[in-house]
Amino acid sequence: MNTSTGYTLNDRRTIRAWAMFDWANSSFALVITAAIFPAYYVAVTDDVIPFLGGEVSNSSLYAYAISTSYLLIALCSPLLSGIADYGGRKKSFLQFFTTVGALACMGLFFFEGMSQLTFGTLTFIVAMMGFAGGLVFYNSYLPLIVTEDRYDSTSAKGFAYGYVGSVILLVLNLIVIQQYQWFGFADAGIATRVAFLSVGLWWLGFAQIPFRRLPKDSKIKTGDRLLAKGFQELRKVWYSVRGERNIRRFLLSFLCLSAGVQTALYLAATFAEKELAFETAELIVIILLLQIVAVGGAILASQLSAWQGNKIALLIIMTAWMFTCASAYFIDAKWQFYIVAVSVGILMGGTQALARSTYSKLLPEATTDTASYFSFYDVTEKLATVLGTFSFGFIEFLTGSMRSSVLALSVFFLFGFIFLRGASIRHLKV
Repeated sequence: MNTSTGYTLNDRRTIRAWAMFDWANSSFALVITAAIFPAYYVAVTDDVIPFLGGEVSNSSLYAYAISTSYLLIALCSPLLSGIADYGGRKKSFLQFFTTVGALACMGLFFFEGMSQLTFGTLTFIVAMMGFAGGLVFYNSYLPLIVTEDRYDSTSAKGFAYGYVGSVILLVLNLIVIQQYQWFGFADAGIATRVAFLSVGLWWLGFAQIPFRRLPKDSKIKTGDRLLAKGFQELRKVWYSVRGERNIRRFLLSFLCLSAGVQTALYLAATFAEKELAFETAELIVIILLLQIVAVGGAILASQLSAWQGNKIALLIIMTAWMFTCASAYFIDAKWQFYIVAVSVGILMGGTQALARSTYSKLLPEATTDTASYFSFYDVTEKLATVLGTFSFGFIEFLTGSMRSSVLALSVFFLFGFIFLRGASIRHLKV
């Protein structure tokens, strides 16, 4: 039992329930942000859209919507995490963000085109905030439900559940969209909007499993000064993070690592389309391939960390990322890209699972301020996404080639490698 919280540790049912949250919300990450909604948004809106007195492309407006949601959640989640830690409200915030995000996702069903542009864009922003905001509190449960020797395997299980669940729902949605007449729909557009509805229902429905099983909120501290106390809690954790050399160096490494990983994840399909002339159906195959092999990557990374420790495992993974980016620069055939995609998927799964568990090992022992600590982890990842995608686009603008941008991603992994080398991370033999 966790003596600081009273939670029962290493309970199998609790671990499975926690992992089911990944199963629930990863469908949004895959179907909405990666596979179906981006193409739908561009298809049903004008190529050029009036915006703030000027004009932007529909794809740029979509990118701005993502940036806005990330910025807003990055600004508010640390304070909310402080409130959650001080007032014992982790599950309450997890339920709030999940419910808001899932309902907003379902609301995308009513987004049919330019006449609902403002509604569709704002609803997407709210859904993104619900998704990103919930992750902070979900991640913060990891060091509360298992002992340190199980951080890696439990984190990997969560990501594995997420990859499998999201692929299942994506495949089902693709069948409905491609064969819409089988299901009585008038056209593929209606079937696509039903897919958005199904993601929200899947997300909110399966989230009830962790909501029922995860430890209940204590809510022992209430009152009008809860906001002020939440800010004090956040400030306390911030000073702790600044004073912990290993946490500081890990977050710098994680910033660089995530900049490379998130950019590769978001732009792999775009690279395949522009540089190698992949068709839409082939791009869907690529996205599915990334998700499927990521399951194995998460499990392999967990085993590697058990053998060599988290630090060595992450250093090996970052080295492999550098070679993968360099290889992508030289490919000129589709079959070569499929090989690179397998490598990206394996490394992506391993990186995401291991980074979360590694950070958990760096937190002060017996701390109950896990949400506040993970808010800094979450903000770092959001800033990394902005940094990586902006750098990718800027280098392509300067050089006129996405290949140069892919090669430049190696620099992020190199700096991540350098920062992590100076950190000390506990390694427990299991």
